[in-house]
Amino acid sequence: MSFTRRAALASAALLMVAQPVLAAAPAKPATAATKKAVSDFTPSPEAIKAHMTFLADDAMEGREAGTRGYDIAANYVAAQYALLGVKPAGDKTATGVSYQQHVPLIAFRPAGEGSVAITGADGQTTALKYGEDYLPGAQAQAADVAVNAPLVFAGFGVVDPSRGRDDYAGLDVKGKIVVLLTGAPIAIQTEERAHFSNPNVKRAEAAKRGAVGVMIMPTTGGEKRRPFARGLAGMKEWRVIWRNAQDVGAIRAPGAPSLVTLSLAGAEKLFAGAPTPLASVLAEAETPAGAVKGFALATKANVVLKTEIEKRESSNVVGMIEGSDPTLKAQTVILSAHLDHIGIKDNAKPGEDRINNGALDNASGIATLLEVARGFKNTKARPKRSIILLALTGEEKGLVGSDYFANNPTVTKADIAADVNLDMPVLLYPFTDVIAFGADRSTIGEAVKHAAGRVGVALSGDPLPEEGLFTRSDHYRFVEQGVPAVFLMTGFQNGGEKAFTTFLKTNYHHPGDDLNQPIDYQAAAKFALVNYEIARELANTPARPVWKKGDFFGGAFAPAGHPSAAK
Repeated sequence: MSFTRRAALASAALLMVAQPVLAAAPAKPATAATKKAVSDFTPSPEAIKAHMTFLADDAMEGREAGTRGYDIAANYVAAQYALLGVKPAGDKTATGVSYQQHVPLIAFRPAGEGSVAITGADGQTTALKYGEDYLPGAQAQAADVAVNAPLVFAGFGVVDPSRGRDDYAGLDVKGKIVVLLTGAPIAIQTEERAHFSNPNVKRAEAAKRGAVGVMIMPTTGGEKRRPFARGLAGMKEWRVIWRNAQDVGAIRAPGAPSLVTLSLAGAEKLFAGAPTPLASVLAEAETPAGAVKGFALATKANVVLKTEIEKRESSNVVGMIEGSDPTLKAQTVILSAHLDHIGIKDNAKPGEDRINNGALDNASGIATLLEVARGFKNTKARPKRSIILLALTGEEKGLVGSDYFANNPTVTKADIAADVNLDMPVLLYPFTDVIAFGADRSTIGEAVKHAAGRVGVALSGDPLPEEGLFTRSDHYRFVEQGVPAVFLMTGFQNGGEKAFTTFLKTNYHHPGDDLNQPIDYQAAAKFALVNYEIARELANTPARPVWKKGDFFGGAFAPAGHPSAAK
């Protein structure tokens, strides 16, 4: 079905549902969830419930990016912006500015098994076995890829001047395929380790040195956490990224594509005749420092891959609440939340629920965004900086919509002062604390501290440091542009740990994440209030947020001269 036809259906749906939600918006008197707050805004649990009821309905078909259901949801959000009197801040069109920012997408997946042949120093060639030795990488820029080159092992591929580490030191990888361990050494701080573990970061370092491709192999610990065999089931899944000005996939470091993922058995074949046995490499990789030394392998590889590629279309939904200060209003504080979810389950049994409704992930975040927007529009004192409301596509595909906006913003990039991200608050219990990922890395931390104090909630440390959550939601795409950001999660106190872990085990990315869960809408109102207070403080504080001196991410992405660089 065409994009135009989907939009027409979306508009028809909005005519039926938009007005009842607006009618639900006026807040009731303060409840136990909000009485402690010293605020000019009382969020409405009923309004949040109304938004979630629409967005998590089966009619949205799981809101997968590029589908009819997502487009209906996007039109719903745009209609809510309009009802609130929020200015459009998306694409400029012939008739004015739209709420929608068109996000052109590329969907791609392996077409067949491909082939990988390894030639040793003796001239003998061995064909690796699909599904046992390797899994092919899908290529977003070309349907056919063939690479024939020598192999060089470069450890974890970590290059970190702040730690005096360069895994490429002494290696010549120009014109060669680099073989890299997945992950990063465990001695590196968890959020920074997540950064170095990112395949895009690994490929970028390889590309800088002239490599023509990358192969990823597991550590023994990585194989235990995520067995190679599990990846086989995902070979038919579509990957998605945005299209660039050349109308091809906007992958990072395209000169060094990710060719294959190796199993431990496949890696053993590549290491035939290597100066250091694979067993010794894997043992060293498990030590805290992971000081694995790289070397040229005695083998070369001939890799042939085919990829199925489709063009798709989606959109971010962008609104603006203009600031009141003549000078500061040029700066923007972004409130972001992803609108998409994972769509319809392919392998459901007959009679089984197939729709992944995404009530908590992330209809709750969008509902929070809309309620916070109502707070800013209805309070007497407008924010000094402008507020950008950003409902994002493609988070579930790899932070795609946020990456597109961060690279192609509809506002001046240098004037983006901060991002406050709303993603999957677990609203199943009366939370009493929050975790503010990223707050301690910049001066945003002070705003978070003040806001939490006003609302009467505690600030807790990261209860899951090994997960590297700071790098795993949409705010991180703004961090990569040097923008200080914060992402709040409901905390583990007062029953939170059980609620969170149970949700992850039973309903996360599952049809069970629907409105039949015991959602606590009073807690939802409280969560909205905390985020409103954070955004309000960031919008009104005279000094623009900056990174703290010595912070890893500030140093990596906001060097001297960047508007958000440490002072």
